[in-house]
Amino acid sequence: MRLVRYGKPGREKPGLIDAHDTLRDLSAVVPDLGPEQLSPKSLARIARLNAARLPAVRGRPRLGPPLAGSTKFVGIGLNYADHAAEAGAPIPREPIVFHKTLSSIVGPDDDLMLPRGSTKTDWEVELGIVIGTRARHVAKKDALAHVAGYLLVDDVSEREYQLERSGLWDKGKGCDTFGSIGPWLLTADDLPDPQRLDMWLDVNGEKRQRGNTRTMIFDCATLVSYVSRFMTLLPGDLITTGTPPGVGMGMKPPRYLRPGDVVTAGIDGLGMQTRRVVRFRP
Repeated sequence: MRLVRYGKPGREKPGLIDAHDTLRDLSAVVPDLGPEQLSPKSLARIARLNAARLPAVRGRPRLGPPLAGSTKFVGIGLNYADHAAEAGAPIPREPIVFHKTLSSIVGPDDDLMLPRGSTKTDWEVELGIVIGTRARHVAKKDALAHVAGYLLVDDVSEREYQLERSGLWDKGKGCDTFGSIGPWLLTADDLPDPQRLDMWLDVNGEKRQRGNTRTMIFDCATLVSYVSRFMTLLPGDLITTGTPPGVGMGMKPPRYLRPGDVVTAGIDGLGMQTRRVVRFRP
């Protein structure tokens, strides 16, 4: 299933996109798409619905983040060997874990706002994992059973804040609008193998990133298992799994986002984002 939330920011309604790409309203079935609705029982209930009998949504409303109520937005750094090389970093022996703020989350086509004074805001197309059932110290062989589904993420990063100032990566990762997710959450039953997905990102129509999730250093099952050793993962929690090469920091010379740029990104089966870069707004 392709599950979405649509409408104005803060007033989104739950929906799904049917086999004919029609947006259907789910608000008479579930109040929202959050932790309770991501359980296997709830997802199975939604899957049993006859989508053709759900109300079709008129027009082309804004798509918001496809889930609400997350308690964590966990990032994984340098998880593609060729991206580590372009960043001048060694291949990690264990996953590099950081956090993005929940306030960074926006919809797939919402504006990307540059932080005040930013000169090095960069793009990163990534596969996101959404947890469906509580995961704590889970074995790798059982890890994907805890996943509700997958979605597209642009893990936007301000490189000066992230790398050139002391402290954690988090302050370059968690700025407002730096976590666009969606357009939809694809449930795990429709994506049995998340390690065979082509992914891409362009800026102003120019090729930037091309990759495939098969080249991850640590695959999705490993990441869910690993992160669950250090924190309990709850339904609705997000893990974004790293980016392939082609980021602005790795270009010669480096190139970063400026107001007026348009960033488009996509992953097989997970849809596409189109975001306009804007100046800081207080």
